[in-house]
Amino acid sequence: MSQAVTRTGWATRFGLIMAVAGNAIGLGNFLRFPGKAAPYGGAFMVPYFLALILLGIPLMWMEWTIGRHGGKFGHGSTPGMLHRMWHNPVAKYIGIFGVLLPAMVGVYYIYIESWALGYAWQTLTGAYWGKTSQAAMASVFSDYLGMGGGGPISFNARAYFFFLITFACNILIMSLSISKGIEFVAKYAMPALLVIGIVLAIRVLTLPPLEGRTVSEGLAQIWRVSDWSVLRHSDVWIAATGQIFFTLSVGLGMVHSYASFLNYEHDITLSGLTSCTANEFVEVILGGTIAIPAAVVFFGVVDTRAILDQGTFAIGFHALPVIFQRMPAGQVFGVMWFILLFLAGLTSSMAMFTPLLLFLEDELQLTRKRAAIGIALCVFVLMQPVVLFYHRGVLDELDYWMGDFCLVLFGALEAMIFAWIFGMKKGWAEMHLGADLQVPRVFYYVMKYITPVFAVALVVWSAQDSLWRRITMQAAAPENVPFLWLARAMMLAMAGFLIWGVWYAWRTHPKFFEEAAAKRRS
Repeated sequence: MSQAVTRTGWATRFGLIMAVAGNAIGLGNFLRFPGKAAPYGGAFMVPYFLALILLGIPLMWMEWTIGRHGGKFGHGSTPGMLHRMWHNPVAKYIGIFGVLLPAMVGVYYIYIESWALGYAWQTLTGAYWGKTSQAAMASVFSDYLGMGGGGPISFNARAYFFFLITFACNILIMSLSISKGIEFVAKYAMPALLVIGIVLAIRVLTLPPLEGRTVSEGLAQIWRVSDWSVLRHSDVWIAATGQIFFTLSVGLGMVHSYASFLNYEHDITLSGLTSCTANEFVEVILGGTIAIPAAVVFFGVVDTRAILDQGTFAIGFHALPVIFQRMPAGQVFGVMWFILLFLAGLTSSMAMFTPLLLFLEDELQLTRKRAAIGIALCVFVLMQPVVLFYHRGVLDELDYWMGDFCLVLFGALEAMIFAWIFGMKKGWAEMHLGADLQVPRVFYYVMKYITPVFAVALVVWSAQDSLWRRITMQAAAPENVPFLWLARAMMLAMAGFLIWGVWYAWRTHPKFFEEAAAKRRS
């Protein structure tokens, strides 16, 4: 048996919980969740909470366990972690997903995050004040992204400036040690996010009726069940379970990297549950209270649903800026809203390149400085098509493959490896080492049977729902097809590098042969 490797990382348990909660709490809590829930009403919350209990929380515990177990052997990323759990040549290549997905999500997520910072500045300076219709604000948003002129590229110098600031912040945090970078930011950003979110939620709940429309009518769009029959359709189940993957950031590889810095004296059961609880409070209570109820009061139910049909970003960047112009002290609340989105994005994105950084450090033996510089240069180049060809669907193509389908696929694969190959008995014992919370025994069987089957079923549902259409680009405009191939080339290039990296590391790094050498000596 190889000797355990000491990894220094988290300075405090509070910092760890804030970091993992921040990793989960992101833009999707305030933009994606309301957009997914409102069309189905309260019926959406049935599969949502079922997926949380049977899929989300068990996967979170699995990932904490996989990460801590792999960290014992000096692995900070999933190729090495899965190799230690399943001594099959394919295991380490499956683990590539846990490095590829967060890195490629970061390539476009940081750009979206920068919009919030830019809009916070525009709100503070009143740059769009006077644009008092949703259509006018849609035009402002299009101009901000550089799409208003109909040119071959989508570029706006102001938006690019805020993108550079956001990119630099993320790279700086990533390049520092785990305690001086991610933990330090999370300890301050997360409490600030919670305070701002609570203030905004209270402000929305105290909005007076407008032309007969009330806040309670807005809350009913998410909580009132008007039609139970929607549960017969697979799309509501796919939407709800997919949102759980997205909101908890399971299947991305970042939780594994965070947990790799823990040892067997550190609790992971209570800490994992606490981070899940914090995320659900922000998403369901705060995220479900701010955007949709405010939009219903000012626009009405029909217009709010029409806004949601325009896409994920319409409610936050088209509708709410109009609302802020119509309410007392709206400029203050508008700045708070976009700062909230920026902090939510930052606490997620600052960890997205950490698995790649640790892969380069642990497996390819690069120094942190060289690894950080290499990541910064490579990622910056990959980000340019996202910025310049946003209007051609590059971002959406990356999001479907990296932030949707492959995310669920990797979650299903790791659940099967943990429960059926590593073994639930061994995994359960590993999970409870140093535990402050004894997980109810029923979850032993949930994690062994229900979670893997549920995850595989979700992969199959997602594939049937849209996979073939995506592969063949059936819905793509002909002029966008070359740019969608560019997005795929970016993903394949990163995947190819990681495949080579795994192949090279497993043939050159001595720690992978420690056990074999020990057997030969004996």
